Amino acid sequence: MTALHDATEQIEHLAALDTVVSPVSDAVQRAVRPKLVRNALSGTWLGHPVHPMLVAVPIGAWGMSPLFDIVGGKQGNRAASTLIAAGLVAAVPTAATGLNDWSDSKAPESRVGAVHAAANTSASALFLASLASRFTGRTAVGKALSWAGIALVGAGGYLGGHLTYARAMNVNHTAWLDIPSDWTRVASESELPDDGTLTADCRGQEILLSRSGDRVGAIAATCSHMGGPLGEGEQTAGCVTCPWHGSIFRLDDGTVVRGPASAPQPVFDARIVDGGIEIRSAR
Repeated sequence: MTALHDATEQIEHLAALDTVVSPVSDAVQRAVRPKLVRNALSGTWLGHPVHPMLVAVPIGAWGMSPLFDIVGGKQGNRAASTLIAAGLVAAVPTAATGLNDWSDSKAPESRVGAVHAAANTSASALFLASLASRFTGRTAVGKALSWAGIALVGAGGYLGGHLTYARAMNVNHTAWLDIPSDWTRVASESELPDDGTLTADCRGQEILLSRSGDRVGAIAATCSHMGGPLGEGEQTAGCVTCPWHGSIFRLDDGTVVRGPASAPQPVFDARIVDGGIEIRSAR
C-alpha cells in the first residue's frame, strides 16, 4: 500500500504532465462553458457530482465479464461480450462528467487526474479490442484483453479514490461547518450596506451576509465546490459568483444557479437586533 501511495505522489510532482494537462483542460473548459452543459455534467440538478455515480456502471459491467469467461460455459462468451459492450456505452457519459470535474483542478490533482483518465481510456480501448476479438472468433485473445483491461480499471480506480479521499477533490467543502444553534452576533448593522454583502466570522467560520432593505440573509462564504472565497466574488441580481471557477449561487437561499458546484450553499437564520447582525443554524 505504501508503494502505491509513493507512486501516486510521484505522479503529483511530475511537472512534465502539465504540457498536456493545460491545453486539454482549456479545451474542456471551452466545451463546458454553456450553462446547460455545465450544470448537466456537474450534477447541479442532482445535488452532488454525477461522475462517481456513473463510474459504477462500466466498472461493474467490465468487472463481471471475466466471471462469465470462467464459469459461463458455452454461453459465457456471449454474456461477457454483452457486459463489455454495456460498459463501453456507459463509459462515454462517465468520461464526459469526469473531464468536466477534472478541468477545474490544479496541480497536483490535475496531474493525477490526467493519469487516471489515461488508464481508464486505455482500459476502454482494451475492452473494445476484446469485444472485436470475441466477435471474430478469437475468444482466447478476447479474454486476455479483458483481464488486461480489468487491471487498468483497477489502477485508474485507485487514482480516482486518491483524488477523492486523499486530496478531497470535488467534495462539498461546506460539509464541516458547525454554526451554533443559538443566536450569535457576527457583525454590526452599519458594516453591511444595503443591497451589499459582507464576509463575517462566526466562531472561526466565514459567513457571507447580504442585505436588501430590512431583510438580512446569511450563507456559507466558502464555496461548496472547491472552497473558493465567495466574499471576493461578483454580486449581481441577488446572486454571487465564485471567483475561482464561476459557480453562481443565490444569496437568499444558497441555490446553485450555475455549476460546476453541485451542492447548494448552507443557509443560516439571520436577524438585526440592537444594531447588530446575529445568525444561527437554520431550523
